[in-house]
Amino acid sequence: MATLYLVGTPIGNMEDITLRALKVLAEVEALACEDTRRTRTLLTRHGIKTPAILFSLHEHNEERAKGRVLGLLESGVDVAICSDSGQPLISDPGYPTLREAIDRGHPVEVIPGPSAVTAALTVSGLPVSSFTFKGFPPRRPGPRRRFLETERDSPHTLVFFESPYRLAALLEQALEVYGDRAACVCVELTKKFEAVHRGTLAELHQQLSTSPARGEVTVLVAPLTRAERRASSSALSPGSRLR
Repeated sequence: MATLYLVGTPIGNMEDITLRALKVLAEVEALACEDTRRTRTLLTRHGIKTPAILFSLHEHNEERAKGRVLGLLESGVDVAICSDSGQPLISDPGYPTLREAIDRGHPVEVIPGPSAVTAALTVSGLPVSSFTFKGFPPRRPGPRRRFLETERDSPHTLVFFESPYRLAALLEQALEVYGDRAACVCVELTKKFEAVHRGTLAELHQQLSTSPARGEVTVLVAPLTRAERRASSSALSPGSRLR
């Protein structure tokens, strides 16, 4: 049976691509990508001829593109999926297509590559032994607050993606919900104007409200410390409410 490949691509610097990814992109007959223009640029940069079948698969056309991917697989054609940057499916399109390919019995191979999640964690200076990736928060204040509150007592470092236009609002609400925890904001990782801002949520909110970020943004918030978790648990225990 034909194979579906999930190919990780650079999150910025085009040299951050694996030899295996280059091999698959050079050999695969069909390539479904989030933006054909960006993928063509990547292929050209590495001297790879555009596959015979190249088409878009993004959040607005996935139902139609999914049918095309599955049709190609059923006809014996290997297909690769890549997003604009990073690992496909991680806050990017492709999951419904993957799920149906698995259900139909097609082999699936992942070609690991860069991820803004792990890159940001590595450089943040925050605990990395365990983390929770939350993707993009809701845009509206009410749903965003409820979204943040679900992780108020999390023992894990929290990782979010956010638009630079909503970054200040996210930091402000995170400060209200989590208190003034240590945090980090990574902007344009691996690109020419990469910036890593470390500090408390209050410090970062003040800094990035007056000097807004531009480009791709990853936000990390430190977990509750053990002492904070014990204090929170004591405050919620039946005995503490009787005092």
